[in-house]
Amino acid sequence: MPYTLCAFHAHPDDEALLTSGTLARAAAEGHRVIVVTATDGDLGLTSADYRRPDAAPLGHHRLQELLESCRALHVARVEWLGYADSGSGPEIAPPAPGLERFAAADVDEAAGRLARILREESVDVLLTYDANGGYGHRDHVQVHHVGARAAELAGTPRVLQATAPRDLLCRALDVVSTFYTFPSYFDRASFDRAYSASADITHRISVRPFVAAKRASMRAHASQAASDGAERTLAAFLRIPRPVYDWVFGREWYVDPARPAGAPVATDVFEGLP
Repeated sequence: MPYTLCAFHAHPDDEALLTSGTLARAAAEGHRVIVVTATDGDLGLTSADYRRPDAAPLGHHRLQELLESCRALHVARVEWLGYADSGSGPEIAPPAPGLERFAAADVDEAAGRLARILREESVDVLLTYDANGGYGHRDHVQVHHVGARAAELAGTPRVLQATAPRDLLCRALDVVSTFYTFPSYFDRASFDRAYSASADITHRISVRPFVAAKRASMRAHASQAASDGAERTLAAFLRIPRPVYDWVFGREWYVDPARPAGAPVATDVFEGLP
């Protein structure tokens, strides 16, 4: 039976990193797949080429990259909720011209925008983020709250929080560090407290047959791989040799807070739906 899957993300490129394998798999299995981004990602780090006075705003580039990424994943619909990137500095960035910063938005108002899409599409499964917002970005934490509220408003049957088992993630980073030097701004220690404990994982999804689509999704976000100095993390991921890449990115993980304690780890995001 075909279902409808919606992935709700904070910025263009987040879909590529956390859920693209799941999205490609669902589309290949005949399900309808939707991606919603809260912000345009205009405050993302990039090279000076994307910040030239005569260049289009970075947010415009990033939304176009999102469309290219979603084409690689065979996503049926892509939407932007209309918010601005809140930035990763110590404070929320000042208001953008004509746009509200997502982290400063009223949760119910933002959830209402998302709930309209969920109702229009009769979404069966909504993908959001865990309570940590993954690595803690304020827009990711807001996605967790807004997504949960939108599902309540729309009556969406299942909400799965995209995450990663932090112990496995840290081991993977340590393996990669044996042949790659991470840039100076990369805080390896921060991953010791990010994402979710392995014991909390309720869904472990095999996406290895779809890693080529996942890699194409990552590659689409060229602005987020560009820099004028140290190599960006996304660029580093794309340089990982394919067998190692397949091992690192061949699974995706979720937490279903409504799943009964002690239930076996599910291998399909639609498992158990009517």
